[in-house]
Amino acid sequence: MSDSQVTIKLTSDEALVLSHWLEKLQMTDLSQVVDDPAVWVPIHRIAGTLDKTLPELFASDYDEQLEAARQRLRPED
Repeated sequence: MSDSQVTIKLTSDEALVLSHWLEKLQMTDLSQVVDDPAVWVPIHRIAGTLDKTLPELFASDYDEQLEAARQRLRPED
């Protein structure tokens, strides 16, 4: 087993949108989405890290912040 690590850098908007999506993913019937249980190890690690580092998740205006982040990330037509 390798002990090297990979660092991924995200903007706060990217992290917020990804965190929301991962939460929705974890609430689905996982066997229909991911056929290899090994994939869930890194997914849970990423989701847990985001949960610990995003104070926006607990803000009273979370929905507004999430929508604003989505808008900023969507490509312009």
